[in-house]
Amino acid sequence: MKLLLHTCCGPCLIYPAQKLKKDKIEATAFFCNSNIYPLDEYHKRRMGVIEASNKQDIEVIFSEYIPSEYTNAIKENTQVPVRCQLCWSLRLRKTAQEAKAKGFYGFSTTLLVSPYQDHEELKRIGNEISQEVGVYFHYEDFRPGFKKAQAEAKKLGIYLQNYCGCSYSEMERCEKPKKK
Repeated sequence: MKLLLHTCCGPCLIYPAQKLKKDKIEATAFFCNSNIYPLDEYHKRRMGVIEASNKQDIEVIFSEYIPSEYTNAIKENTQVPVRCQLCWSLRLRKTAQEAKAKGFYGFSTTLLVSPYQDHEELKRIGNEISQEVGVYFHYEDFRPGFKKAQAEAKKLGIYLQNYCGCSYSEMERCEKPKKK
């Protein structure tokens, strides 16, 4: 079984790749993240995916980086959670379309490893896109491997980001009061 795995960053690829391989699912990573801002951050995350995929021996497909796709998708919906839902829909739809076009049985996302993401909403969006595009959405709760994968990424020197990726999440991170 071949699965196209939307991949947001290197650290988040580590555990899902290990788990899918253990379950005899042949995954290919799909780096499709036009939401990432700025371009320098995009390049750091792209390199992190290359490093993690090399360590995991997993193939990666890179989609084009087109930031206007993201801004057009969210329009004026810049507040959480709507902004996030629109962003997830954009990236998962592109993943499903790529999966169908390349003959994968299904698609999934490394966003499902993060304890910071809304799993129920990701599952709803994935299933909706699955019906629309006609390719299976593989939901799996990868969160049990999150901390271990973060530690492994740190040990391997793979870039660990400190915000979700878009310009809005970066501003929100900077505006949060500092903990003492």
